[in-house]
Amino acid sequence: MAPAGKAQEDLDVTQLFRVIWVGRWLILACILIAGLLGGYYAFVVATPSYLANTRLALQVRSQQVVDLESVISGVSTEAAAINTELEVIRSRGLIARLVDDMDLTADPEFNTALQEPSPWSVDALTERVGLTETAGPVDPETARLRTINTVRQAISVTSKKATYLFDISVTTNGALKSAMIANRLAELYIDDQVRIKFAATEYAISWLTERVGELESELKAKEDQIKELRSETELVDASALEALNIRSKELRERIDIAQSTLLQDRQNLAELEAIDPADTDEVLAVTGDPALRRLANDARNGDTEALEVFNARFQSVLSTEREAVERSAAQIAALESNMERLQEQIENQRVDLARLNQLVREADATRVLYETFLARLKETTIQSGLQQPDARVLSEATPGTMVAPRKMRITAVSMILGLLLGLAIVLVRQFMHDTFRTADDLEQRSGLPVLGQVPKMPIRQRAELLDYLRNNPTSATVEAIRNLRTSLLLTNIDTPPQVIMVTSSIPGEGKTTQSISLAQNLAGLGGRVLLIECDIRRRTFSKYFEANAKGGIVSVISGDLALSEAVLHDVFENCDVLMGDNAKISAADLLSSERFRHFIEFVRKQYDYVVIDTPPVLVVPDARIVGQQADAVLFSVRWDSTPKAQVLNGLRELQSVGVKINGVILSNVDPRGMRRYGYDGQYGAYSRYGKTYYDA
Repeated sequence: MAPAGKAQEDLDVTQLFRVIWVGRWLILACILIAGLLGGYYAFVVATPSYLANTRLALQVRSQQVVDLESVISGVSTEAAAINTELEVIRSRGLIARLVDDMDLTADPEFNTALQEPSPWSVDALTERVGLTETAGPVDPETARLRTINTVRQAISVTSKKATYLFDISVTTNGALKSAMIANRLAELYIDDQVRIKFAATEYAISWLTERVGELESELKAKEDQIKELRSETELVDASALEALNIRSKELRERIDIAQSTLLQDRQNLAELEAIDPADTDEVLAVTGDPALRRLANDARNGDTEALEVFNARFQSVLSTEREAVERSAAQIAALESNMERLQEQIENQRVDLARLNQLVREADATRVLYETFLARLKETTIQSGLQQPDARVLSEATPGTMVAPRKMRITAVSMILGLLLGLAIVLVRQFMHDTFRTADDLEQRSGLPVLGQVPKMPIRQRAELLDYLRNNPTSATVEAIRNLRTSLLLTNIDTPPQVIMVTSSIPGEGKTTQSISLAQNLAGLGGRVLLIECDIRRRTFSKYFEANAKGGIVSVISGDLALSEAVLHDVFENCDVLMGDNAKISAADLLSSERFRHFIEFVRKQYDYVVIDTPPVLVVPDARIVGQQADAVLFSVRWDSTPKAQVLNGLRELQSVGVKINGVILSNVDPRGMRRYGYDGQYGAYSRYGKTYYDA
């Protein structure tokens, strides 16, 4: 037996198509219903939507950095700039102007506050059940903001690849309305471009005018500073400063010469002052004065006056030398004083010249800026009346074409969804079932052979079973019982089973019907058959047999009645029936007793076949006890009814106590159900060849 947790095997491709084919009417019904619903929505319910396009072309120019074109230039060629223009068209500011211009707040399509609320909307339903309060009137500003959002959702702007063209697309429920909104939005966009450019130009003119005035005042102030500086200083120009530098250089040279002369004069004076006036030779050697030499000669010749004159002359030379030293020193002082004044004059003029040059440079720069801004001001003033938009309308929108609902597509998609839904229902119904529908599945999961597949008997009450078995010996159901009998007896050819127990996992699986039918069929072989009802708790045999028995199996086992007195004769030809009766002790205890074992041994000798109907395995332990005395055990499983887990648990219960199960019976098979689930022809030869063969 397969483990209980084993996953269900997937259907093969052939069986899958068979299941789909069997469920074709359900699938076709889903397709038809979905198609009708989709068509009703597309042709009746859905509001038509119309799409209109206005195409614009951008006037692209190259951006210049230092030019008036930076004020009035067109759109940049960069993709980011073009994408920015596309977003500008859908901006809330421009859409707000469109809403106000066309009074779209009065259009119920865009102003939802004007729409009649649907009685089946979520808000209406919640208000109806009291979950929410009735919404009050919407204030105008809120309605305007909602309208702007709705209109913005109805507008899309796309650019054409590798071009400077883009389309303004508007989708509304009116063909003419879509065209009017698209064209008006294009006009507002172009007008907005001109307005922005004009505002930029006006701002530029205002700023340039203010700046030109400031530069003019600044230039005049700097020119006045230059004039004032020139009037306050003696500086003529840079060449005059250069002349002063030359004079300074010459004066420095003169000072150097005078200092050399003063040094020489001081040396001479020092030599003269160091001479002894009485030493005429030394005086003559130092001074070299011819007059002193002549007077010295006269003095040597005895002229006394000449000596006095010599001394006087020496003193005169000495005084002259002192005067020369004083003159040189005075000359140097005068030159140095002149040098200081000249240096001070040069320094002052150098500072003034630097300041003058700075003022001149600043004035020149200011003059250049002034002239540049003045020229830009004149150009901008001229351009203020010549502004043009960066885009133009290439083609205006015409009344829109209907884009929604796409009726045929919606209908086709609805039918496809219906097909998928139908397939899902059929396949889910197939794969989600947890019961046994085929003998192959039952054999695979239980690990036991399916000895018979018994179709559902066409009877309404249990009392009709005996008449049906007698009157329809060639019916498909009786033939299935006959096949079951044959399979059971052939399970052991050498020693065919004599005591046969029939049970199930839970009540209602047809075990009692199978027991009675099998007993009737075994009796047809000519041997003596005993049918025993061991389900003494429910005792359902009384619903099948009208005869009243004196007692039952409990009376026989307890010794109150003999078997011959308790059984019902002539219910079937060659078949006796031992009914169940009330027991004062537990049924399980009774069936576990030695008396029951002796009873089974006794009936083995009296009958050729003994068929025992036992209670369900999962309800009471009786079947596990009786199974110990049986030669063959048949386990009945109701078709497409008993959960697989319960069937497997019932089999496991029997096998846990050593009861050998010879096979299982798939009972109450519904041929129509088999065909409905795609298993037609999988429950025995009688199903394939039909009623005609057996009736023949």
